[in-house]
Amino acid sequence: MKKKILSAILAGIFTLGSFSISDAATREEISAIKVETAKDFKYWNEDSPTLKKIINFVEDATNPASENFIPVEDRVATFDMDGTFYCETAPIYFQESMFFFRALEDKNFDAPKDMVNFAKKIQPKVFNKAGLTAAESKKYFNYLTKAYAGMTDEEYRAYVRNFMQTSEVGFTNLKRGEAFYLPMVEIISYLSENNFAVYIDSACGVSTTRELIENILPIRYDRILASDFVYTSTNMQKDLPDKHFFDRNKEKIIISGEPIKENGKTAKIFSIINQIGKKPVLAFGNSSGDTSMFEYTLQNEKYRSMAFYVLCDDVERELGNLNRAEKEKNFAAQRGYNTISMRNDWKTIYGDNVKVAK
Repeated sequence: MKKKILSAILAGIFTLGSFSISDAATREEISAIKVETAKDFKYWNEDSPTLKKIINFVEDATNPASENFIPVEDRVATFDMDGTFYCETAPIYFQESMFFFRALEDKNFDAPKDMVNFAKKIQPKVFNKAGLTAAESKKYFNYLTKAYAGMTDEEYRAYVRNFMQTSEVGFTNLKRGEAFYLPMVEIISYLSENNFAVYIDSACGVSTTRELIENILPIRYDRILASDFVYTSTNMQKDLPDKHFFDRNKEKIIISGEPIKENGKTAKIFSIINQIGKKPVLAFGNSSGDTSMFEYTLQNEKYRSMAFYVLCDDVERELGNLNRAEKEKNFAAQRGYNTISMRNDWKTIYGDNVKVAK
């Protein structure tokens, strides 16, 4: 499977000009998902014990007569993005896939020779999950932002928007802009309809995240906690940002190309403190990068709280990894997290016409 995926990539399936017709739920259909009560769920198995836990929590938290009632102002829920409600297996994160397109396929970008050579060198390792050396990982991380140096935020978001039209690798009938887990979109809708303030707390870049979810999820624009680009001004030169006068008539704000400020692991807690100011009562994630957010949520001493770990354990409808999923399930049990099984809890993932490529 991995070799087939890689050969497809190297053959140029990222080309922006040749989009496939998608049979997944469209962005318009995803944005129309609305779940107000327990009976409105369509994409979860009816006997899912995990869904029952979530429903019981919400019904309890919104019932003024319950000892577990949570006032509206304290109903805070945080979600990781990649692998939690959006695909991260095709075969890597959206932002990383976009870098390889930018460096190797984009005919409108004159990529530096060293960037091209490095991308060619590590692409087989990355897409086959073979692991990079420490030096390669650092250089790779730096290139994820260098590739867009000089772009304004508007230009970068337009680039993301175009890349969203390309096909997900390893699947049929699925575009990147449609690769949302439908059952998790229902959870986000359900919480929003029950007056929970839903936040994204992701290691993905904030502008990437905003573009992916815009007009599709009921999450406010200012409720996205994510990794930050480092910006500069076209006339800042050696000035420090807090000392520089920005002249709207002579300059514009652009991506500097400096390494992104990553919002991962315990940094996610700092984002919650700085940008929300309250501990969540619910947290949803899918990897070790989210466990600090889980622990902080479960440290809530004022209200009952729960954490949910999404397991990519479906090898028929997703590019699941059973060994990893089993280890994560055991770890979640040790730490007191609930688990969401793609295989056992969900009726569908992206829509029934989306298939794993053979």
